[in-house]
Amino acid sequence: MRGFGVLLKAVRAALPAGARQFRTACPRPAFAKELFLGTFRKEEVFPYPEISNEELEEINQFVGPIEKFFSEEVDSKKIDQDAKIPQETLNGLKNLGLFGMQIPEDYGGLGLSNTMYARLGEIISQDGAIAVTLAAHQAIGLKGILIAGTEEQKEKYLPKLASGEHIAAFCLTEPGSGSDAASIQTRATLSEDGKSFLLNGSKIWISNGGIADIFTVFARTEVVDKDGATKDKITAFIVERAFGGITNGKPEDKLGIRGSNTCEVHFENTKVPIENVIGEIGGGFKVAMNILNSGRFSMGSASAGMLKKLIEMTSEYACTRKQFNKKLSEFGLIQEKIALMAQKAYVMESMAYLTSGLMDKPGIPDCSVEAAMVKVFSSESAWVCVSEALQILGGLGYMKDYPYERYLRDCRILLIFEGTNEVLRMYIALTGMQHAGKILTEKINEIKKGNVGTAFGMFIDKIHDSFGRKVDLGLVGKDGVVHPSLEESAKKLEQNVYYFGVTVEALLRRFGKTIVDEQLVLKRVANILINLYAMTAVISRASRSISIGLRNHDHEVLLANIFCTEAGFQNNYAIAELDKNAPENMDDSIKKVAKQVLEKRSYICSHPLERTF
Repeated sequence: MRGFGVLLKAVRAALPAGARQFRTACPRPAFAKELFLGTFRKEEVFPYPEISNEELEEINQFVGPIEKFFSEEVDSKKIDQDAKIPQETLNGLKNLGLFGMQIPEDYGGLGLSNTMYARLGEIISQDGAIAVTLAAHQAIGLKGILIAGTEEQKEKYLPKLASGEHIAAFCLTEPGSGSDAASIQTRATLSEDGKSFLLNGSKIWISNGGIADIFTVFARTEVVDKDGATKDKITAFIVERAFGGITNGKPEDKLGIRGSNTCEVHFENTKVPIENVIGEIGGGFKVAMNILNSGRFSMGSASAGMLKKLIEMTSEYACTRKQFNKKLSEFGLIQEKIALMAQKAYVMESMAYLTSGLMDKPGIPDCSVEAAMVKVFSSESAWVCVSEALQILGGLGYMKDYPYERYLRDCRILLIFEGTNEVLRMYIALTGMQHAGKILTEKINEIKKGNVGTAFGMFIDKIHDSFGRKVDLGLVGKDGVVHPSLEESAKKLEQNVYYFGVTVEALLRRFGKTIVDEQLVLKRVANILINLYAMTAVISRASRSISIGLRNHDHEVLLANIFCTEAGFQNNYAIAELDKNAPENMDDSIKKVAKQVLEKRSYICSHPLERTF
């Protein structure tokens, strides 16, 4: 690490001992998964997470110089036009220590917590290509070494990765396997002496693929199971370009994030030492999923950072541009768009920092569902808001002389990479349904064994529901944790959580294991959960903001209440749609339309001018 990174290391050394807490406790229950049971673990999310004064002081040491660098040294228009990040810009990023943000100090990195990493992500997101380059390097490229590597692997590779002397890439996707990661065909064959693997295969759409020195590569290997049978399983490897046999195609000509390097990477008889296996042989799929699950949360703060910048530019235009002798800012339809952008930025920011706070708590956090929800909500909200911004700007927003159209092109990828939003919705819903199914099965088994208490409890719940239950999850009232100005929103959240749990139980009884095939049902389940988590995040954050007297906390209350009113209505409608034989549910008709179109591979309606009566 050089320059500013060295200075920051010195500042940290001067901080009081114990300023950074390490996770040493037992695994904690997952907040989001418990919502599938109608259980709200308020102690997990109230009060809203805070960092220590020491960490706040530390992060403020980073923010100014990095903002200055991006403001004065980064030419995003040129990066987009040339489809390349200049070497002097990459050198500047290295000098700031940004290639080693989450690598521990022992290996030359900055050792940032998840919350501090998210904060810097807001600034870095001002340039999409740089954000993707840095994320491909550390959020996924070297993350396997961090979370599953041996001490020897960490000592060998992390220092040069932290300084940016070496750049990392994550090689999973292949021509025949996109979202279906388990179907990869790249193969690693163990040598006769058992000391190395020969790696053969091709990977596509690899970020940093043409500039990386170190690759995390996933390949099929033969594994002998306990029964003596040989099976194909995926294994993760650390592969150096210096091993030889590695070539890459020309950089892809992309719609957005054009300055990031994306290309095919080919491995031909690349010799990889056996000590470069990450984790266990045959355990690569789990490594891949853990890498992807751990990094998605940062998309929330990055999207919020981009959106806050866009709000500044769009508001300035709306307050100065006149039409019909009035400023654009005076028109209701423009005000609606500005309010939507502010609301979405507030929600995604709240979700991101709630999640990073959960991940930074003592204990071993299980935040994979929360991180996936942040990614889905943030990516889709960013896309909607950038489109609305262009609508405010009119023709000016469509011109390449201005940055707005670049924002539109850059943010479209957010819905696709690090897991498409469709796949993540299935992951969110099925992970929670599996958790709920396991707990409910245990209850049913207790009843079968003659446990009268369990049976009576379930019976009483049914009686209460039939008479219209008054839901109280402890958010409001005498021992409540929500500020009175957010009470109505909290009540909506409580109602939604309880009846979501009831709906999940009904769906599991109705579909059983076949629920995995009901994608339109699962999509609604995921959407409800995303809204519940988002409502939780804004209510918790706004309550804290009022309690500690943050400036403009009344504005936060407005945003939180608007969002919770809308989300609560959406949840009620989705729950109604999930009811058996609900007239609101159009799933069968939707499937029928799709089937008819796909059978003909075309739009099948007759043209209105085909013939006369």
